Amino acid sequence: MPEVTTPYEPGTPCWLDLMVPDQQAALDFYRDLFGWQGEVGAEEFGGYSVCTLKGKPVAGIMQTMASEGQPTPPPAWTSYFATADADATQQAITASGGTVMAPAMDVGTFGRMLIAADPQGAVFGVWQKKDFGGAEIVNEHGSLVWNQLSTPDPKAAGVFYDAALGLEAAPLPEMPEFTGFNVKGRPIGGMQGMENLPAGVPPHWLVNFAVDDVDSVVDALVRAGGSVMAPPFDMDKVGRMAVVLDPWGAAFAVVATNPPA
Repeated sequence: MPEVTTPYEPGTPCWLDLMVPDQQAALDFYRDLFGWQGEVGAEEFGGYSVCTLKGKPVAGIMQTMASEGQPTPPPAWTSYFATADADATQQAITASGGTVMAPAMDVGTFGRMLIAADPQGAVFGVWQKKDFGGAEIVNEHGSLVWNQLSTPDPKAAGVFYDAALGLEAAPLPEMPEFTGFNVKGRPIGGMQGMENLPAGVPPHWLVNFAVDDVDSVVDALVRAGGSVMAPPFDMDKVGRMAVVLDPWGAAFAVVATNPPA
């Protein structure tokens, strides 16, 4: 079901957010592209915007920030994985060779979070629910449908995410040539090597948004100042998809699933 009414199982992608240098412009861009509603938030949370679809939260957008003495991070989408205990997950990440970039911290009464990178360098977030559980609409137009890890060492990545987040790497049931990540036997994301990606692309998690019509969304994105990395194409047993950049260079994919995920 597109509407999420129960807590996410630990290890499941539960939230995503964008760090971008022009927050208001990004709010306007994604409003026009996906139909999101959102505004710059309260100062106590750094102006963080919770964007909604049909009145329910689907993603966050925030102004780019850098720690003192650190370089400004590039615009990027971050995927967050649910956990029952952020501090225990942080310990598991470091024990498994990952790097904690922002240690576990409370976000008011909403939850507890951290940002980390796996041993190959792909960045991800972890979210422990308190008052806020995460996205309440998924798998429909304008919302999260899939997360795909691109890594130079899929085997090592599978070992890491199993130890750190409890994700089981295994062939996807309907596409055994592809590797998926499972939570209690249910696919929640995928993984691929990087041999077919352009040189210089770093390891990363790619956010995939469901859309009704890939071609029209890509056309709208280009008119609004975005660009295309992989033009719309049909993928067997999945549907039509494209990989794009928003006007600030943050990458994501749009997918018209067939049948719906």
